[in-house]
Amino acid sequence: MAEAVTHYENFPVASWLCPPALRQPIAAIYGFARTADDLADEGDVSPDERLRDLADYRAELQHVAAGNPPSPRWQKVFGPLHVQLRERALPVQLLDDLLDAFIQDIVYTRDGLTYATQRQLMDYCRRSANPVGRLLLHLYGVNDARSLEQSDAICSALQLINFWQDLSVDLPRGRHYLTDEDCARFNVARPQIAAQQRSADTDRLVMHSAAVARALMMSGAPLVHTLKGRIGWELRMVVQGGLRILDKVEAQHGASLLARATVKPWDAPRMLWRAAWM
Repeated sequence: MAEAVTHYENFPVASWLCPPALRQPIAAIYGFARTADDLADEGDVSPDERLRDLADYRAELQHVAAGNPPSPRWQKVFGPLHVQLRERALPVQLLDDLLDAFIQDIVYTRDGLTYATQRQLMDYCRRSANPVGRLLLHLYGVNDARSLEQSDAICSALQLINFWQDLSVDLPRGRHYLTDEDCARFNVARPQIAAQQRSADTDRLVMHSAAVARALMMSGAPLVHTLKGRIGWELRMVVQGGLRILDKVEAQHGASLLARATVKPWDAPRMLWRAAWM
């Protein structure tokens, strides 16, 4: 399990738990998301150039989704994806939602914007994380409303867990995911968070945020009993990986504002034991 839990790091790529027949489509989706994330976040490129690259990338998605052959720039990404769009009828809107979230991240960071409400933050998660679960369920032929809702809960929880794990990394980079309404609820001034000034109030804010993520994860966790076989076990480990990171965040009692909580290799047996008893 990767130390950070994000919307792309939980793809079961190259995992022995992933059915061989689905490795190519999953790898194609992963490559698409991974490359988009790199365009949005890697290197020393200016925000405006990142936005131009993602606009081109988004246009290429629509070009390929319309049945056209991929152009040379991202041939290694859109070549395999073109095949899977045709053979697996992948929902293009879910792929586009991921790009929309990447673009929003760049704009919010560039302009110093924050999320006013939990509802706004969850709408971001709907586009940044939930498409991953829905794409995987599509490949497994699972499309009932209850399963989709539970998948959304797990994926949004994973995204929130990543935020609360990475506060000490994101805040110096100008990325703000603690909402204005939650800051006000716990009497924490936005400049205090931006400056990473820890207090009893910021501790309560972080612990509340972690509790919200845990409750969301637990509401989606019954999906592991719907999905049988390898995918069910893959999902069990994803859920337990997220919960284990939350354990670490909560054990810091708010200090994740200053130091990143990480999962270590020796946490794996505990995660596996918990997965077996879900």
